[in-house]
Amino acid sequence: MITMLSINLNVFTTLVLIGFLSLSRTSEAAPANGYHICDNTTTFTQNSTYHSNLNLLLSSLTSNATIDTGYYYTTTSSPDSNSAVYGAFLCRGDLTSSTCQDCVSTAATEAVQNCSFRRVTLSWYDECMLRYGNVSFFRKMNESPFAYFPNPLNATEPNRFNKLVAETVTGLVPAAANAQTGAKKFAMKQVNYDGFEQLYSLVQCTPDLSSTDCDQCLRGAIELLPKCCDGRKGGRVLFPSCNIRYESFPFYNLDTSTPPTTPPPLPPPPQPPGSVPRSQGNDEQISSWIIVAIVVSIAILLSLVGCLFFRRRAMKKYNVIQEQNVGKEINAVESLQFSFGTIEAATNKFSVHNKLGKGGFGEVYKGTLPDGQQVAVKRLSRGSGQGGEEFKNEVVLVAKLQHRNLVRILGFCSEGAEKILIYEFVQNKSLDHFLYDSGNQVTLDWPSRYKIINGIARGILYLHHDSRLKIIHRDLKASNVLLDGEMNPKIADFGMARIFRVDQTQGNTRRIVGTYGYMAPEYAIHGQFSVKSDVYSLGVLILEIVTGKKNTNFYNSDNGEDLLSHVWRHWRDGMPLELLDVNLRDSYSRSEVIRCIHIGLLCVQEDPDKRPKMQKILLMLSSYSLSMPSPERPAFFLHSRTDPNMPPMTCSSSDQPASNSLSLSVNEASITELFPR
Repeated sequence: MITMLSINLNVFTTLVLIGFLSLSRTSEAAPANGYHICDNTTTFTQNSTYHSNLNLLLSSLTSNATIDTGYYYTTTSSPDSNSAVYGAFLCRGDLTSSTCQDCVSTAATEAVQNCSFRRVTLSWYDECMLRYGNVSFFRKMNESPFAYFPNPLNATEPNRFNKLVAETVTGLVPAAANAQTGAKKFAMKQVNYDGFEQLYSLVQCTPDLSSTDCDQCLRGAIELLPKCCDGRKGGRVLFPSCNIRYESFPFYNLDTSTPPTTPPPLPPPPQPPGSVPRSQGNDEQISSWIIVAIVVSIAILLSLVGCLFFRRRAMKKYNVIQEQNVGKEINAVESLQFSFGTIEAATNKFSVHNKLGKGGFGEVYKGTLPDGQQVAVKRLSRGSGQGGEEFKNEVVLVAKLQHRNLVRILGFCSEGAEKILIYEFVQNKSLDHFLYDSGNQVTLDWPSRYKIINGIARGILYLHHDSRLKIIHRDLKASNVLLDGEMNPKIADFGMARIFRVDQTQGNTRRIVGTYGYMAPEYAIHGQFSVKSDVYSLGVLILEIVTGKKNTNFYNSDNGEDLLSHVWRHWRDGMPLELLDVNLRDSYSRSEVIRCIHIGLLCVQEDPDKRPKMQKILLMLSSYSLSMPSPERPAFFLHSRTDPNMPPMTCSSSDQPASNSLSLSVNEASITELFPR
């Protein structure tokens, strides 16, 4: 009977464990294999030269899928230059050549089926990525189109889990990026989480990228993790040039030098009772199941006790870390503070020769710190009325906002009545200098403008959703977008308006700050602001970038209509491409231009609820196949106070905003809503 019980118990335990593992793998598995993005704007016909070249290319990719690096790029061309096809595949870095070839073969077959007669196609699978198109993308870092997929299961302690994920994947970036060009650019890591669970992470770039491009691509993907997979037990972000993934189960081969081992076979089933009398066999089976039930119950109880113990120990450790963070916050104030003497020396005593510009809340100077670093110094006006400690605390909060599309605050000075902000120095001037200055328009080609639009949208998304603070900019315009040496946009003048004690709630204010032509109507008239206020401003800015025309000056033209009405009329009449800046007529992407005009009109609709959210705007900018709603007539354009048709706006001491009783301040700073995140 003891032997019989032992066999039954082993079988039962093995089956239970395999059942739990199967459920775990099923429920935590990544999204379904085979995600395709098909460009609907460029097609080819059957049996055309492009069709033949595509078949040759796919055959070449499949036959070369056994290459050691797991990456292959090729081109098939013909005398007709319009029929050239460029293609590549990338297999996960841990795979064997046979598994890689299987995935590439499947991808090639399904790409033709799912994206029939499309010139540009991108397919992602668990094990590989395959892409082809009519434009070369070799050695070019592409972040769009992109996709991300969260695991449906939630982590037990999401904040702590998010931090572990961010630290782990960020730590893998240098290892992948610094791999030799042409070699596999990937890294993976397994770390312990809570004593019971493991975190498995993997990052990878295409081997043709430089170290700098790979680093930038992966960090861009990591920036999307909070939006994609906040508090989820797994997730992936997929760019054409790189990808990242993490799970709480081993989705890659733990030992890349050997193929993954198969689970041990089940023990053989127990022999039939044979000569054992029927009544005796039944008694033994009933007894064995009773013992099994008792053992399982005890095991579950012990597991619960263990979980409580480890959780309690983890919470103690977390509290210690939190206490340490408080000390770091205090040190952060000191590390960001500059003396007034240092700032005076850096700017040559605020010399007029170092002056870069003047805004509603102060003048900006170029400065050089003792270590040689160039900075932009903003000397705030002395009428803010804010206390020194409050100023320091808020600067420390805003200084933590770090995004490649935001101008970074490096420090501050607060001595007596002097309140000064120190920003990173951005090499080129503001966007309006390149956009509206006839001498510079030629240098701002369409690819640069499209990159600028995407970068501005990413920066605003960070301010609205992904930063520790929820920030409504309220003065997004071309002069508040700076361009670095590579023409990457950086949003400036964000987050400082609260310093000036603007009387506001989460949704209303009785002092309007901003610039005519960029303000949403509900904000300009009623003082109501939200993330949709910035969406409206972004829409105006997108239309300005496409047309090369300034909204606030456009209504002075001979036809007497404003920019939004002008764009709407051309869109309604089916002539959107006539809106394009004349400097771009020789070289542009028709689909991108039309998509930007479409998005711009969606952003400036009068009803805030009908304006898209920033997440949707970025998706619309990057997706060639996403259907977008038809825009409605845009909101009215708010002319300047010199316009005789403009309703009068006067100061009011009322605490409640009124439609024609508002304090109006043009070209001033932005608004910060401080919400803990």
